[in-house]
Amino acid sequence: MKNKCTLVFLLVLLGLAFAVPAFAADPVPAKGDTAWMIVATLLVTLMTIPGLALFYGGLVRSKNMLSVLMQVFTVFCLCVVLWVLYGYSVAFTEGNAFFGGFSKILLKGVGVESVAGTFSKGVVIPELIYVFFQATFAAITPALIVGAFAERMKFSAVLAFIVLWFSFAYLPVAHMVWFWAGPDAYTSAAAAEKMNATAGFLFQKGAIDFAGGTVVHINAAIAGLIGAYMVGKRVGYGRESMAPHSLTMTMIGACLLWVGWFGFNAGSNLESTGLACLAFGNTMLATAAAALSWTFTEWMLKGKPSMLGAASGAVAGLVAVTPACGWVGIGGALVIGLAAGVVCLWGVNGLKRMLGADDALDVFGVHGVGGILGALLTGIFADPKLGGVGIWDYVTDSVAEYSISGQMMSQIWGIGTTIIWSAVVSIVAYKLVDMTIGLRVTEEEEREGLDTISHGESAYNS
Repeated sequence: MKNKCTLVFLLVLLGLAFAVPAFAADPVPAKGDTAWMIVATLLVTLMTIPGLALFYGGLVRSKNMLSVLMQVFTVFCLCVVLWVLYGYSVAFTEGNAFFGGFSKILLKGVGVESVAGTFSKGVVIPELIYVFFQATFAAITPALIVGAFAERMKFSAVLAFIVLWFSFAYLPVAHMVWFWAGPDAYTSAAAAEKMNATAGFLFQKGAIDFAGGTVVHINAAIAGLIGAYMVGKRVGYGRESMAPHSLTMTMIGACLLWVGWFGFNAGSNLESTGLACLAFGNTMLATAAAALSWTFTEWMLKGKPSMLGAASGAVAGLVAVTPACGWVGIGGALVIGLAAGVVCLWGVNGLKRMLGADDALDVFGVHGVGGILGALLTGIFADPKLGGVGIWDYVTDSVAEYSISGQMMSQIWGIGTTIIWSAVVSIVAYKLVDMTIGLRVTEEEEREGLDTISHGESAYNS
């Protein structure tokens, strides 16, 4: 009898073990995803220093080489520090539709155990690597602006402008486009509606931007174009030769940009998955296609293909595919790249003459025109019927019904809002700096060159 009671007791315990539901453990970052994000962050750093610095440095005259290197390098350092102080909190915490809050000032509460969501339910990465991955985006974007007013702006004025623009243009646009509650919060239609109301303004409008077509490229390009107008043309512009002093440096910089851009685009998936591979492949293909389309179009128009054209075409392709890389298929990336080479060639020639601004290193012609083109074509080629991945519905865990016309309206919202926001902030920021510090060096200092005037050094021994 005693043995029978013991057997019954054990069977009851066994039944309870199967009957009681298991409590799901908190998600833990996968080592593979973490390792990939560390590599991606290093690659985006490579894009800026030395990539962008050398690309821009080779394009200016030799007397201004160090000034451009110094501006890009210092702007990168400045923005990383500002990002940690308050930038991350303003961009990526809940506040209102335009600005985040101050709950993570100085990375309060962000430690080795804290995690950030990705784009898959139940998948996270360490929040610290997410912070510094996004820091590289926040640092390269203001550095892009430097090319528009190269060779004539005071170093102190550059830094003062960047602080203002970073705080009131980059951070809110990043919040508007990229801030949302994350996939795990989308458990039902009612929850989705509630969570969408806490997201950034352009996220709510449905604008999609995988890696920064609006946040980075259009945003920076508008600031650069405004700067070219407000700082004024270089002394001798249109009358004296202002040819690049080292296309070798520019070529090296362009190649470093291309390599680093894989971290920029594929890293924006936040996971080491097939979608990251798609973004990687789209980045490779669109860049190659744009370099070829620029080269052959220039060859037909001018009789000779140039190294500067090939490098510029590659950058144009990188820019245009950035908003699209994780949304479109391989065929869409090919079309985007081919279109970017031709359209951005027009942007740095025909459109530049029409605008009449001395955008020294064609920031608007490449990043503005390429960013706008890419954002628009994303709305078309993200359609699953055209090979895109579509937009994932986290409530139903399936691809949502796609409307090209509806998505194009969302993309126009993203482009238009970014243009207006960046333009207004830029005008005010340049004006404030001009009233307090003054924007540009004197004519005599400009003729001597910013290397010796601003930094007391020379890039090359004479």
